[in-house]
Amino acid sequence: MYSNNVTQKLIKDHLIKGELIPGKEIGIRIDQALLQDATGTLVQLELEAMGLQKAKTEIAVQYVDHNLLQTDHKNADDHLFLLSAAQRFGLWYSRPGNGVSHPVHMERFGIPGKTLLGSDSHTCAAGSLGMLAIGTGGLDVASVIAGEPYYVKMPEIMGVKLTGKLPEWVSAKDIILEMLRRHGVKGGIGKIIEYYGDGLKSLSAMDRHVIANMGAELGATSTVFPSDNRTYRYLKAQGRAEDWVEIISDKGCEYDLNEEIILDDLEPLIALPSSPGNVVAVKEVSGRSVNQVVIGSSANPGLRDFWIAGYIVKDKTINNQVSLDINPTSRQLIQNMIKNHSFANLIKAGARFHQSGCMGCIGMGQAPSSNTISLRTMPRNFPGRSGTENDQVYLCSPETAAASALTGKITDPRDLGKLFNIPYSKYTSPEKEIINTDLLAPPLENGLEVQLKKGPNIKELPHFSSILNEYNIPVLLKMGDNISTDEILRAGADVLPFRSNIPEISKYTYSVIDVTFYNRAIKSKPVYGGHVVIAGENYAQGSSREHAALAPKYLGQVCVIARSYARIAWQNLINFGILPLEFINEQDYSRMEQGNILGFKNLRTSIRNRSEILISVSSVSGKLFEFETRHSMSNRQVEILLKGGIISEFKEKFNR
Repeated sequence: MYSNNVTQKLIKDHLIKGELIPGKEIGIRIDQALLQDATGTLVQLELEAMGLQKAKTEIAVQYVDHNLLQTDHKNADDHLFLLSAAQRFGLWYSRPGNGVSHPVHMERFGIPGKTLLGSDSHTCAAGSLGMLAIGTGGLDVASVIAGEPYYVKMPEIMGVKLTGKLPEWVSAKDIILEMLRRHGVKGGIGKIIEYYGDGLKSLSAMDRHVIANMGAELGATSTVFPSDNRTYRYLKAQGRAEDWVEIISDKGCEYDLNEEIILDDLEPLIALPSSPGNVVAVKEVSGRSVNQVVIGSSANPGLRDFWIAGYIVKDKTINNQVSLDINPTSRQLIQNMIKNHSFANLIKAGARFHQSGCMGCIGMGQAPSSNTISLRTMPRNFPGRSGTENDQVYLCSPETAAASALTGKITDPRDLGKLFNIPYSKYTSPEKEIINTDLLAPPLENGLEVQLKKGPNIKELPHFSSILNEYNIPVLLKMGDNISTDEILRAGADVLPFRSNIPEISKYTYSVIDVTFYNRAIKSKPVYGGHVVIAGENYAQGSSREHAALAPKYLGQVCVIARSYARIAWQNLINFGILPLEFINEQDYSRMEQGNILGFKNLRTSIRNRSEILISVSSVSGKLFEFETRHSMSNRQVEILLKGGIISEFKEKFNR
């Protein structure tokens, strides 16, 4: 009898098309869908454009957790739009201030053995419950809500064996930082990471959430944990013991790749600016002056994470040069923090409490002061993401963050005993948490009569024509490796309110890299009919934000030529009809220059025939050279691209 690991069991239970052969496209049935507001406005507009009557997944939830600051009408208008859309299409609605989508979904909706697709890259956090949870672009989520399978290249499965127990003052954040130290931000591309071993016995479901959440920073398709006794204890504490089912790997199962972490050997770790993969031991950078500490977000959302911070600062006052900011992850969590006294401990120590939401993680407030260090328990520290240009954001555990808030310097939490006479204390999770579902609105039985409420900032999705057979178009930008979606289209309080206004948000396209890009693209479009950008490895890592494809498309982007792509970004480009090509020869990337004119002939034929695509390169002085590229799209994706994107595909299908 064939032995299966947990990932194989989950995929086989939901497989609709294809085989479990790494690199081959598979189609899987999706049980649940997750939307957040920064991407969900587009998803709802896409559902409207598709002509959907009612959501066809078992559960779909629209969360409002990113764009919470209401400095004018835009975000408030969008909240009303999202409520009306949830009612119209049959989704749950998590109201503003209810909490961050990933931990709230885990509390209320996550079920072992189910599949979850979300329009947020950190949807993979639900793998902590024994789910197959994948973050992707909004169009893919709209498709599964409309009843379609989710298509993805079958990943390799990396088994990570955990042995031993975590030392004092070392926690789950240090486990995922160790993975990032070993493998970097590209180490998980094309992989699902499955954790197993005796070391899991000491990791709670929320500890596993911390690890699964930042699997996105490795570039992994998903992260999977078994559903075991620790999973049961968590669901029981949430009043949902009946939803538990055991899902563990078979004895003798194998993995495509193998890794092992001896927990006893770990120490406090920290990611330096400006990449989650730039990880060193805390002791190597201790003593550097700190001006801000932020605790919370989906990367450290558990009750234990706030309790340990409160325990460390209890009856003390934070250093007077430090702003200690608390992002509580849900209203339910705040109530439980009050009960276990961590709320009072933090407030008394001088902490500043903010709304239950993503807040500083997405640059929605809490921007640090210039030329200072900000320590954060968050998942990302890409350049400028915090809202401050040239920021210095470090990523660390709650223990390191709280210790540093007391001293005003980066501090190894293992030094708390000699510095403040603070002994280590182990957290004991409650048998039952206080449950709060007051701000969760269930779907309507029949929402067909509900009218979508669109404020003046909500614009219809632009119409895009399909790709042509011939082009002579300029290279408007050449970029290096690991360009993030935050650099393609930055986050923050100035930009994200325009997420449902593509003409306006497009003005910020590539502005982090080149502030002249928008004006150059606008001038180039009527002359050449479009443009190309060039990139190195791992293009568009990070967020699932499909605006990083949609805004460039609006400005006339025909094609990206890169050495390699992040998974979600590659799919988003196809979904919006942008051709993702790959260099065949490394030297061709080096030879390319901004301002070159690229000539394409018989493009549609070459794409459909899957043949190598020959491109001529010229400049004002004449023809320079020719080079060949290729694409790795499936036949299904080729047809979507040639029709101009997936919305055109759905309109055709629904009309039939």
